[in-house]
Amino acid sequence: MFWADKIAKEIIDSGRYKPYWVDDMKTPSGRIHVGSLRGVVIHDLVYKALIDLGQKVIFTWVFEDHDPMDALPYYLEASQWSNYLGQPLFTIPSPDGKAKSYAHYFALEFQEVFNSIGSHPEILWTSELYKTGKMNDGIKKCLDHITIIREIYETTYKKKLSANWYPFQVVCQKCGKESTTKVTAWDGNEITYGCHVHAVDWTRGCGYKGKSSPFSSKGKFVGKLSWKVEWAVKWMAIGVTVEGAGKDHMSAGGSHDIAKQVCERVLHYPVPYPIAYEFFLVGGRKMSSSKGIGTSSKEISDILPPYLLRFLFTRTDYNQAIDFDPVGNMYIPDLFDEYDRCWKADIKKSNDVLSRIFELSNIDNGIKMRPPDYIPRFRDVANYLQLPNVDIKKRFAILKRAPLSLTEQNIISERKRYARLWLQKYAPAEYHLQMTDSLPSEAANLSLKQREYLNAISMLIDYIDDPAALQQGLYDTAKKIALDTKAAFECIYLIFLGKTSGPQAAWFLLQYPKDQIIRRIQVALKAQVKSDVKVKIISKPDLFSIDQAVRHKYPSGSIGIALIKNVNIIKSEKKLDKEKTDTLGYLAGLTTEGINKFSEITSYRRLYNDMGIDWHSRRPSPEALLRRVALGKGLYTVNTAVDAYNLVVMKTRVSVGAFDFNEIKFPTVLRFAKARDAIILLGDKELMKYKVGELAYYDQTGGYNIDFNYRDAERTKVTEKTKNIWINVDGVYDITPAKVEKTLQESIEIILKYCGGKLDVSGVVV
Repeated sequence: MFWADKIAKEIIDSGRYKPYWVDDMKTPSGRIHVGSLRGVVIHDLVYKALIDLGQKVIFTWVFEDHDPMDALPYYLEASQWSNYLGQPLFTIPSPDGKAKSYAHYFALEFQEVFNSIGSHPEILWTSELYKTGKMNDGIKKCLDHITIIREIYETTYKKKLSANWYPFQVVCQKCGKESTTKVTAWDGNEITYGCHVHAVDWTRGCGYKGKSSPFSSKGKFVGKLSWKVEWAVKWMAIGVTVEGAGKDHMSAGGSHDIAKQVCERVLHYPVPYPIAYEFFLVGGRKMSSSKGIGTSSKEISDILPPYLLRFLFTRTDYNQAIDFDPVGNMYIPDLFDEYDRCWKADIKKSNDVLSRIFELSNIDNGIKMRPPDYIPRFRDVANYLQLPNVDIKKRFAILKRAPLSLTEQNIISERKRYARLWLQKYAPAEYHLQMTDSLPSEAANLSLKQREYLNAISMLIDYIDDPAALQQGLYDTAKKIALDTKAAFECIYLIFLGKTSGPQAAWFLLQYPKDQIIRRIQVALKAQVKSDVKVKIISKPDLFSIDQAVRHKYPSGSIGIALIKNVNIIKSEKKLDKEKTDTLGYLAGLTTEGINKFSEITSYRRLYNDMGIDWHSRRPSPEALLRRVALGKGLYTVNTAVDAYNLVVMKTRVSVGAFDFNEIKFPTVLRFAKARDAIILLGDKELMKYKVGELAYYDQTGGYNIDFNYRDAERTKVTEKTKNIWINVDGVYDITPAKVEKTLQESIEIILKYCGGKLDVSGVVV
């Protein structure tokens, strides 16, 4: 069952939330960021799900236009607008001089966007709720029961409030500011307040002191409740029975906890059904409209068709974060692909949930299109736009093997518009590659088979002009020379992009002059490229080697090795603790979604998938460390050696393992686990059997780690008694020998810095 339908059913089955009134709110303090659309769509979907279950429902959206301007958006001139700081937003003039107020200007822009994506709530303005007197009953109850509200705050936040604290702010009768006033008394009819000169550090009060009724009426706005208390009063004043918010407001001790208790203990109003939804992130970070971090709803509505923008919010469960990161990657083409998958499921009635997602993502303009037999793929449209003199509709007719319907032609026309925009502003750099004779450093380690493959496809490129035919030829050539297709396409992307993946290869190659493509291939065949980092390749079979079966299966693999003798390891060290704190600060804002995008992490995950290991349950060690930071769990304190190289791991995202050299029986080898191999893992007491085919380091006693870099053995752990340290640095796929060398050298430097000792051996084995 689709998530919104589950929520609607739970609301109905509870029998507690009638009449059904769905509501949400936003302060229009500037351009409203695209993340706020998530709240609109979530509430709209629950509203529509309730209607689809035969219920009568009201859906409202409240613009909090009475809040004070407490910061200037970066796009407004401070000299012109700073005088308005502290005033209610609805009293500030519109930036364009046309809208009713500053608040209306930005609110109506946001409303236009959410209307365009199919959400049409009734609009309410908080200033009007106050000015019409609808909030007065709640205001009186809160002021009369201030002792209870103070107790709620003190219990929730474990902080004593002054006896003259009140959750109400007046608009100063003299200067018109709201942020600078403080209410100090309530006699049952009037409040006593002062406008303090230094109440806040971003605007100044006037010093006025006076009394006033707290009750707005007959079009006059007197003041407002503090928003956590106001939230509850607003529910009662409107009649709200369903309202959610972001998880930061809904977590234990958050804003919703205060509002809930005010509802129950002061207002005696039923708490609305809560929907705690996850963050909307951009590139792994929360968005902020006032600081210019992120993208406005209006801007995003210009780069995505309305149904796709709605789909962005609909397809993701409300309790999962959305990381919107459209710049320099394939996020937008992937989003189109997901939409098409749901569309096809709806046409074929093959998956009820996907069909429901498509249904609720659709923008109903009263036009019923005949379902297409063929859906032209967005990324193919973008690829064809890169080719000279191509009639795209004719190309798709050939792919369909039949004339295109009017609906299919319209799909192509629309996608051409958005594909051009994507190519101009958001596509990865490879779509605008400047062809030179200089190869990326990542192309330095092509296997003999990959070089043979490049030589063969250079002839194909010379005489094939059709991208579909060339793509098939690239596949066929790989099979002909017995090269894994993944490795085949990787070498194409490596020599042109320095990456192991990219756009569809044939379309990508044919957008450039053939002589330049062939020349680049010839350069790759003639010479290996030197990396920016000088890689010290060594051979020390008496210490370490890579098994031939591993070399064959993972030709990209490289291992850094080092031996540091006569170290002095202690439990902790103040300067190292400072470095740990600095590292946590550097990683502030990191999210689990953001970790997913690091090429080093995806390289280890890819290896785990290939070994048949579920990386969700056995996280590669760099990912496990970074997840601790992202989840706010901090860093382990083990000892100065382990803590030191862990800082390097978090910085480079490349795995480093350190072992007690004296507990290892050399030579060691990186090989696949065999039947009956077993290991006692760090912190365990019982033997655990390896799975046949797992990649691990072995000495003459047995394995001393598991899954390449998941966990190490108890017997070889580094402790304060360790005197000689053996180091392994793990490289595969995108983790090149240059990255391994860099990580190895940084690890050696930081261990020598905090543990002393002398370097005996170091280098990279390939």
